[in-house]
Amino acid sequence: MMNRRTLVMFALLTAVVLEVRAQWDVQFTDYTALKSFYNPAVSGTDGNLNVAATYSMQMMGYDEAPASLYVSADMPVYFLNPHHGAGLSFLNDNAGVYNTTRIGLQYAYNVKLSKRGRLALGVQGVLMSERVSMKSVKMEDNSDPAVPSSEVKGTKVDMGVGLYYYHPKLWLGASSQHLLAPTLLLDQRYEVEVPRVYYLMGGGNIRLKNSLLSLQPSFLVQSDMDTWREDVQCKVAYERDEKKFYGGVGYSPNVSVTFLVGGMFHGVNLGYSYQMYTSGVGLVHGSHEVVLSYQTDLDLFKKGRNKHQSVRWL
Repeated sequence: MMNRRTLVMFALLTAVVLEVRAQWDVQFTDYTALKSFYNPAVSGTDGNLNVAATYSMQMMGYDEAPASLYVSADMPVYFLNPHHGAGLSFLNDNAGVYNTTRIGLQYAYNVKLSKRGRLALGVQGVLMSERVSMKSVKMEDNSDPAVPSSEVKGTKVDMGVGLYYYHPKLWLGASSQHLLAPTLLLDQRYEVEVPRVYYLMGGGNIRLKNSLLSLQPSFLVQSDMDTWREDVQCKVAYERDEKKFYGGVGYSPNVSVTFLVGGMFHGVNLGYSYQMYTSGVGLVHGSHEVVLSYQTDLDLFKKGRNKHQSVRWL
């Protein structure tokens, strides 16, 4: 049972969560490590098997604060031909009394535009489930019809599309999630509207005079056409043999400042980031995020030739 102060804080947090959810999906801090979350055209287009797991804890210090788990895997589909890629993803997002689960299946078709550049078109089918439970909240009046007195849930089919250009030195993508703008009906009584969300991403890989160091700037713009968020980041990466280490900073105007650090050893990447809010909940109640991923080259047609750095690491 919540005391009055905790209940007030819970109500405020729920209001913030609802506002964010009405704008767009989960905002992962290290978005360059999770490109396929935003754009299905990324799946399998770099010639690698990519497996990633991410856990994000947002607005730390608050009861019922948002927490998200995302797991994905994608790879090229060579039994068709080198132009095809496929991916599978799972998302579980807890935010206050709300729980969202998404299972996605991705397909991408890519064509060669230049010696090292390719253009991919992707589509994603999603099974989305929404659940609302008031078990953790003690209400003084349970007669309000606008508030469910028990757990309610609903399921809907959704889609996403994307376009993605990639090159070892440059990448750019545009995509839309929730293309069907579905309305989830929870137990035939409550409605949850999911707006279309649009994403524009890009970045590069700039080698410094010291060939072991590189700058990796990137950006992410997202909008539901009513509200907008812009993020910019820059990582400094050190690479030698099969070892890679990086550190970086990011900034979102009027939202947050981000710090990132991580490394890769024999295809296993571990990254950590902290997002410090500059408005709203303040500097102390930031977001922690951990990314654990693995990648290995599956391009059987190269036979050891024309090796290149995966653009997933940009």
